[in-house]
Amino acid sequence: MDLLHRYMRQIINTLEQLPQPPLQRIATALWETYQRDGTMIVCGNGGSAATASHFACDLAKWTINREARRVRALALTDNTALLTAWSNDQGYADAFVEQLRGLYRPGDLLFAISGSGKSPNVLRAVEWANEVGAPTVGISGFDGGQLARIATISLCVDNHLMPQVEDIHSTLCHALAVNLGKQIEESLRPQVAISAAGMLLEHAVGGGGA
Repeated sequence: MDLLHRYMRQIINTLEQLPQPPLQRIATALWETYQRDGTMIVCGNGGSAATASHFACDLAKWTINREARRVRALALTDNTALLTAWSNDQGYADAFVEQLRGLYRPGDLLFAISGSGKSPNVLRAVEWANEVGAPTVGISGFDGGQLARIATISLCVDNHLMPQVEDIHSTLCHALAVNLGKQIEESLRPQVAISAAGMLLEHAVGGGGA
């Protein structure tokens, strides 16, 4: 029981020490991508692959508002046939960047997840995205690795136990998806008010019929 409590306490402590400015910059980058109708493209390996798929799901579904355009989001981990084809034919280090070359459109954002910050396939995708001028987000752990140095916006989790780094990455992705959904909701409030006022005006001038 002491071990379980210690594990939870370490996660709480790490979350409390997370730097807020890069987290806010990531949230802003996601919002700006949505505003320009870009796609949020996510990638990662192992546990980070699961987080990437989960994050893309939450970005696409959790943020739905019937009054707003939907969020474009996908994970490069989800097409198993294409992922294994590139890995088999060209090498696993190119499995993400080769997909990205075909999917990327100007205005898209690449969101890279790597506990170590050293995954070659993640780094190659980020490097390519940087070259074409795409905004790149990198979340990592440990010392951040190369990902922390090359991503446009970087957030490194100050923790050296991979399961805890992955736990915190998942929490961050949930927080970012919920935040984006709230931003979309709040952006609609003036429009909803104007729409309601328009309906009242139409009724007042005889649009309601009698």
